[in-house]
Amino acid sequence: MPGPEQTVPEPTGEAGGQQTGGQQTGGQETDGRQAHERRPGTTRDGVPVRPEGPVGGEGPVRAGATVRAGESVKAGETVQAGGSADVIVVGAGPAGSTAAAHLARTGLDVLLLEKSVLPREKVCGDGLTPRVVKQLTDLGIDVSEEAGWLHNRGLRLVSGRRSLEFDWPELSAFPGFGLVRRRADFDELLARKAASAGARVVERANVTGPLLDERTGRITGVTARLGEERRPVAYRAPIVVAADGNSTRLSVAMKRYRRTDRAMGVAYRTYFTTPRHDDRYLEAWLDLRSPTDPARRLLPGYAWVFGMGDGTANVGLGILDTAKAEVDWRELLRRWCDGLPPEYGYTPDGVTEPIRGAALPMGLNRQPHYADGLLLVGDAGGTVSPGTGEGIAYAMESGRYAAETIVQALARRTDRGRELALRAYPQALRSAYAGYFALGRLAAELLGRPKLLGTAGAAGLGHPALLKVAFRLMVNLTEPNSKDALDRLLHLLGRVAPGK
Repeated sequence: MPGPEQTVPEPTGEAGGQQTGGQQTGGQETDGRQAHERRPGTTRDGVPVRPEGPVGGEGPVRAGATVRAGESVKAGETVQAGGSADVIVVGAGPAGSTAAAHLARTGLDVLLLEKSVLPREKVCGDGLTPRVVKQLTDLGIDVSEEAGWLHNRGLRLVSGRRSLEFDWPELSAFPGFGLVRRRADFDELLARKAASAGARVVERANVTGPLLDERTGRITGVTARLGEERRPVAYRAPIVVAADGNSTRLSVAMKRYRRTDRAMGVAYRTYFTTPRHDDRYLEAWLDLRSPTDPARRLLPGYAWVFGMGDGTANVGLGILDTAKAEVDWRELLRRWCDGLPPEYGYTPDGVTEPIRGAALPMGLNRQPHYADGLLLVGDAGGTVSPGTGEGIAYAMESGRYAAETIVQALARRTDRGRELALRAYPQALRSAYAGYFALGRLAAELLGRPKLLGTAGAAGLGHPALLKVAFRLMVNLTEPNSKDALDRLLHLLGRVAPGK
């Protein structure tokens, strides 16, 4: 629980700042325009900054900022000033690094704070759809196979005794291929791209809470523990982006709580050696069942096998609603792997890493996505698809939406104008995802209803027409003005589905 607030003293000899949205920004005056000089220390070589001390020098935090005792600062500790920026992004995952890169490219001074040292391990399927390829291309990232990416042609759906392959569609908005890359490598690559665009990346900066304006309650920065010695540091900015994952301590500290009416999923994965490591199709098995259930009812989720191109495959399972079943998910994954066909070459001795799991915050389950100077992106805002558990594409897209919103807001010349612009961000998310996510929730709900799918579920899902619908729903790749009947139907359902 937060403790009593401490007001920290006024510094001396520090440059004044511009008032933005009722908050102070350090450094030069910008007058709300987009033209910003690069501050010293901004990297352009693509290598994240790993400072020995806080960025921007040391000194007490400004008067008016508050830190919560017991959460950010221990009694008797001195909080050092870690510098200021136009925007602080907390978390260098796909959402945070994408936001930071797009912001920095416009000339804004961006501080990207990451609690770990990159690269670091994250639970993920490592399979990337064309939606992700588009975001990577928009960032100027080389996605060629020569650059270390494994390309794939589409998605293979397996249900019952039927297996069908669906190629990624070639669309005006999305390329006709997907990718595979290890998540640790993927995240580091994105952080390096943000750094090369001009963002200042600080690793081992574990954000512990917000700095607040005592009069308005708006966020004016963050406190953090820096480095191995965990020195308390404060960073200041008029706008903060929470990209700190499902646990999102920053959002919780700002009273952004998870909606309990939204399902919470889980994903578990490991790697094993296989002769199918260079498979050009991502593979999803839809008829996932608990081995301990006498009725053998379908679980609301699927298993996957994604070849990594390095002699191994990522194998895992995604459960779209953990409230529907009480299962030992690690044991379920082990048993499921034991049942793989012989051509996969799976053996317990071929497993190369422990089984790891993570929560899947789905369906925009933490709100509001903007208030009081704080925007939520990626897992912090619950942007995982409730119908598939896919999160990377929507994390990167939400980061871009947030960046575009912030750029427009900081170009405004009045506090009111900036605030109105920032309030457009939640609407952008709803317009992009509410209908599709509602369809996903309905699909997951059907899978979780034994009376509808418990007995004949595998046979029904194995029908080619239903597998085609499942493919279109899973990948969310359609042409807005397509003449295809299924495309038009999915667009219609997405508009009328209850998105609230």
